[in-house]
Amino acid sequence: MSWSSPPPAAPRPSGLGIWIVGARPRTLPVSAAPVVVGTAAAYFVAGSLVWWRAGAALVVALALQVAVNYANDYSDGVRGTDDQRRGPVRLVASGLASPRAVRTAALLAGLVAAAAGFALAAAVDWELLLVGAVAIAAAWGYTGGPRPYGYVGLGEVMVFVFFGIVATCGSQYVQIVTVTGTAWWGSFVVGLPTVAVLLANNIRDIPTDAVSGKRTLAVRLGPVRARQAFGVCIAGAFLALALVCLDAPWALLGYLAVPLAIVPVHMVCTRDDPPSLIAGLVGTVRFTIVLAVLTAIGIAVS
Repeated sequence: MSWSSPPPAAPRPSGLGIWIVGARPRTLPVSAAPVVVGTAAAYFVAGSLVWWRAGAALVVALALQVAVNYANDYSDGVRGTDDQRRGPVRLVASGLASPRAVRTAALLAGLVAAAAGFALAAAVDWELLLVGAVAIAAAWGYTGGPRPYGYVGLGEVMVFVFFGIVATCGSQYVQIVTVTGTAWWGSFVVGLPTVAVLLANNIRDIPTDAVSGKRTLAVRLGPVRARQAFGVCIAGAFLALALVCLDAPWALLGYLAVPLAIVPVHMVCTRDDPPSLIAGLVGTVRFTIVLAVLTAIGIAVS
């Protein structure tokens, strides 16, 4: 038997690279997906768009996800939940950044989201400030505070609510001050795969989360049923797409994303090693954004 030396460790990020890693850029496209679909649903009704409002909605969605990611890094790091993690590096747990610095980064990202949201509220409806305040509170409460809802299995529910329904319907609302069935069902088209992304992440972390007391939905369901839930989310997205097509027939274009779902579903549902589950997560992100873009194009041209 011959022994091979282990592969060299990946270089540790430094400077700006630390904060790019902490923002988790590979998952950020999922926060753009609902804005794309919701904006297309507005164009379907009005035939035109206020482009700066679409841009501001995109800033809100991206900044909120970055805030969630930094807040999660901070809270899990100070609790020790990430000490034995199997996935990509986290800033606090790895010592790349101090807890205070990561908490400040989360606050700054939240302020960016708040500023863009304030501009939309001033232009459209002041009641949007309440929606924004709840969204920011939810970003912190995922793993922060005395009773983080991510630790009791509600993370997927809140992801669906805020990065599915609220982001999609809100993106239409800031354009035409109403929400239609196209945006409502479109929120399921993008929201359910976004839930699947979180499930893939939490399936990978079941062993370490269970030990640390983090009772995610994946931990509560167990590996087999969590994988089944992942598959249901992907299938549910295509079912919701059929309902979108009742209003916007060309949304059928979204079904061209089916081949992109095959590999991540196979990886997540049949593999147990962290590299494969990470690949499945990244593939699910890719599938989600392609599905969103194709569906949005179909809605816009219908």
